[in-house]
Amino acid sequence: MATPVAVLLSGSGRTLQNLLDLQASGELPIAIRHVVSSRDDAYGLVRAEKAGVARTVLRRKDAPDTATYTGRVFDACRAAGAELVLCAGWLVLLRPVPDDYRGKVLNIHPALLPAFGGKGFYGDKVHAAVLSAGVPVTGCTVHLVDDEYDHGEVLLQRQVPVLPGDTVESLGHRVFDAELEAYPTAIRAWLSAREQARRGAGP
Repeated sequence: MATPVAVLLSGSGRTLQNLLDLQASGELPIAIRHVVSSRDDAYGLVRAEKAGVARTVLRRKDAPDTATYTGRVFDACRAAGAELVLCAGWLVLLRPVPDDYRGKVLNIHPALLPAFGGKGFYGDKVHAAVLSAGVPVTGCTVHLVDDEYDHGEVLLQRQVPVLPGDTVESLGHRVFDAELEAYPTAIRAWLSAREQARRGAGP
């Protein structure tokens, strides 16, 4: 049975589209019930509409503080019946993650955390920092979301080599290719672990 999911995004929705495609093909046992965007101009909202998924825009500037904003985001997730929340290019700090969603919010970051993570490190800014640092390897990280940027338990990482002559764009493409495999793999592992825990708990 498919697990009801909410997806949080702030931009193009490429990761959302990957999840929608895997859901449609039956390769990922999730049911995306709701998409929350922090921006009203995010193309991810168009992707959600085309897929027939309900969507909500919640802008940080419309809330008086972080806690109020976080509450509104998770209220939308609850209303959709989401048992798992997937951040997919979500750029706004959530704090505090409410008790009923602790351990149930995943994020994917385009670097090998804890390197190149934290406030201000997102998208092409991450890849530019990687190239500037001259490191030979980068990658992506799937982790549980806690009350800090790019923090929380690491669930899975994939390494991507930094090649001579790489640009922000070329490196970004290769890292995103790794994300397309890593995020679904981590989600399946999370779902499997939850099912095993439920079975272990008995009736």
